[in-house]
Parts: sequence; C-alpha cells; structure tokens
Amino acid sequence: MKKIIKTLLGILTGYVIAQQLWILWQLLKNEPRQTLLERANKAPKGVSLRGTTRRFKEYTIRHAIEDGIERVSYLPETPRHATPLLLLHGMWHGAWCWERWQARLAELGWESHAFSLPGHGASPVQRPIHLCTLDYYLNFLRDEVARLGRKPVLIGHSMGGALVQWYLRYVGDDLPAVVLLTPMVAHSVLADGVPLLLKRDPAVFPLMLLTWDASPFVRTPDIAAAKLIGPRALLSPEELHARLGPESMLVLFQHNPPFWYPPENVQTPMLVVAGEEDAVISLQGLQRTAAHYQADFLSIEEAGHDLMLEHNWRESVERVHAWLEGVLSNEQ
Repeated sequence: MKKIIKTLLGILTGYVIAQQLWILWQLLKNEPRQTLLERANKAPKGVSLRGTTRRFKEYTIRHAIEDGIERVSYLPETPRHATPLLLLHGMWHGAWCWERWQARLAELGWESHAFSLPGHGASPVQRPIHLCTLDYYLNFLRDEVARLGRKPVLIGHSMGGALVQWYLRYVGDDLPAVVLLTPMVAHSVLADGVPLLLKRDPAVFPLMLLTWDASPFVRTPDIAAAKLIGPRALLSPEELHARLGPESMLVLFQHNPPFWYPPENVQTPMLVVAGEEDAVISLQGLQRTAAHYQADFLSIEEAGHDLMLEHNWRESVERVHAWLEGVLSNEQ
C-alpha cells in the first residue's frame, strides 16, 4: 500500500511540475508586440447572427455577431457626447454583463459598444480557451478600437481592466480616458489575490492545476456568487453561474512579473474604481494601482467585484459618468 501511495504521489507531482513548465513555456514564448503584428481573428468573414435592432424612447440597441465577434451597441436618440465608450468584460463574462450600464449611459447621452472576446458570451471559440493569453485578447481589443473610427474611452472590468493597461503599454497611450473597474492590479494579480483566495477558497488552485483552466474559480453557483457579487445583486447565484463561461488560467499567471510590468508615466486620464466588498481584488491593491498611474480613485460602498451587477449599479455608473464629463468637458 505504501508503495502504491508513493507511486501515486510521484505521478501527481510529476503532473503538476509538467503543467507548470508548460505554463512557463507558453508565457515565455509570447511577445505582445509580435502578437500584435499578426491577425488573431481567424473567424470566417461575415455575419453569423443577423443584426437585431430594438428601439426605445431614449436609445436604440444593435446586437450582432460579425466576423466571429459579438457586439452590442447602445445608440442614444439625443447624443450629448462626441466620444464613444468601448466596454470590455472580465474573466468568464461577456458583453451581456454591461446591459444596465449601457442603458443608463445611453440615457445620459453616451454612445457605447460592448463586445465579447472569442469563447466568451456569444462569440464563438477561435482558440482553445486554455491557450488564450492576454496578448492574444489584446489583439481583439486593438481591432475593436480601430473599427470605431474615433478613439473611444475604454472601460474595462477585472481582466478587461488588465487589458486596458496592456493597451496603454503596447498599443498607445493616446486615449481620451480610461476607466478600470475592479481591475487586475497594476503590478501582480497573484500577489494581490492569492491571500484573499486562500482564505475564501483554498481548493481553487489545486483544482485549476488539475483542469488546466480557470473554470474551478467559479465551479458552482454559490462559489461564483461569493467571489463576484453581493447578497443583493441583480442576479441570483444560479442566474449568474448559468451565464459564466470557461476561462484561461494563463491570464492569471501572465499579469505578473516577469511577464508583465505596468507602464510608467501614463498620460491618458484614468479612473480606478473599487468595490469595498470585493472578494478577489483588494482595496489596498487598487489604491496602489491608482497611485502608480497617478489616477483618480473611487470606492463604491456595499459593492462586490461585479460592480455592473450589484444592487447599487446605478450609483457606480453615474459616478463614472460624472468623472467622464469632467475629464471630457472640452471634447469636440
């Protein structure tokens, strides 16, 4: 029996070591600037979901899947701002998570566009999720910015907030403004998040090592809800869990040294928004992130990680709106 146990432990240890070496190799061979020179979107050209249009008193909603990317646009009947907003979701989410924010922003006169990264929301998978990296996703964000014609304000949540930081470093520090909502922190998401996760869900990292992806992070409705939303959120744990998808584990490792260092002396106006009850990103980590970027900082009381889905979502979006109006007061 002891011999069998030793053999099994040896196999398990070898498996974990092999996986870590594989992750290290995947990240070491990625060069973001090289990735940006390549065409990441391999989806067939054309519309796979014929665009649907819904008209309301104050705005029109357009929803389509074109060239492999799901896009949801809210167009106000009375635009009050020339600069569009581009919204980017976080891990496991899709464009669907912005619905209430987009509706309220349209009522306030903002044109906004949300899109789903490949394998998220209604965007079909183009690369196996476990092989997706931040530089791969960055290619799609760069393309979405370019297709708008006018440089947008980028609003990124969680992993989307990390991708906004990657955009500023690798694509261009030339945007009208950016808003980071409970983002992966500037320097090391693991150093910030691991202590929080070990207290709340000590099994998550062993499970991710066994599955080779980040799906165990949200493996049940109760576990997902405990990490992402508060008890008064707009969705029940079951409703939230039903809408979440798989995610790459590589992105959690990649937003850390030596694979990532935040840009210095960022010129783009920035707002960092924290949820005071966020279970996966620390308030102190986001305060340090804001200090690094010399950004404005906003903390939302009684809000968890998914600010867009919390009971006080309206307070969050209207405070972001007020900040944007101040920063873009001279837009033309």
